[in-house]
Amino acid sequence: MLGKVKQLITFYEEVLSMPHRQEIARELRNEDDMFLLLLYSEMLGIPNPVYYYTLELYPYMMENYHEWHLRMGMEKSPMTGFRCC
Repeated sequence: MLGKVKQLITFYEEVLSMPHRQEIARELRNEDDMFLLLLYSEMLGIPNPVYYYTLELYPYMMENYHEWHLRMGMEKSPMTGFRCC
């Protein structure tokens, strides 16, 4: 009996937290997109005063960039001269 009550409480907590997980995941994805925009802003024509320092991050962010343009529905990188695929 006690096991079933614990199971019911666990299920109830999961049901309550489910919408928040989606919100948190969406918010984290939006923050990642904003960071990518800041990182690649120079290539889009937006002046970036810290461009020199962000160059060091490109190798580490390449996989995230690839996932981003696939999520946006672009099969290949939208930036010319910047290959990730």
